[in-house]
Amino acid sequence: MIFLIATQNQHKKKEFDRILAPLGIEIKTAGELGLSLPDVDETGTTFQENALLKARSGCLISGQPTLADDSGLCVDALGGAPGIYSARYSGGDDEANNDKLLAELGDRPVAERTAHYACAIAAVFPDGREFVVLGTVEGHIGFSRRGTGGFGYDPLFYYGDKTYAEVPPEEKDKTSHRSVALHQMAELLKEEIKNDQ
Repeated sequence: MIFLIATQNQHKKKEFDRILAPLGIEIKTAGELGLSLPDVDETGTTFQENALLKARSGCLISGQPTLADDSGLCVDALGGAPGIYSARYSGGDDEANNDKLLAELGDRPVAERTAHYACAIAAVFPDGREFVVLGTVEGHIGFSRRGTGGFGYDPLFYYGDKTYAEVPPEEKDKTSHRSVALHQMAELLKEEIKNDQ
């Protein structure tokens, strides 16, 4: 069964592939299906709403079951910021976002640097069925960047005694917010596929 993934991010596509392929799901990008997806205005107030907006748009254009995610970092001391604005927190790139986060937290002690990554994944079917799940992982924000892997806030986000930029991708995949959400979605889709047969 082919599912469109409403992103061009190859890292995400590979992660979706690894977890959903055992269900007989083949993940395709819009480009692989000869389609072009417009940018979706992320007007939702939660990760779940924004994931659904993207999945609905992709499903409408492609006529295929569509998966989309929306994710970000929520820092307790900043009232949950950057939250749904994680990718555009500073108005710049990942480096600028990390700089702004460090500046906002200043010299707060570790106990006041708690945070979590969140990832919502939505699935929308052409017949109108919609599902959305949320995965989270708890950690804290460091005082400086560590590690060269990952992307986004990974060099600052500690899970245990290492940042996500310091652990191998396969280790991050086992514990990440996206992995948690994908496994939840896999369980949902397993039932839906069984019911469709």
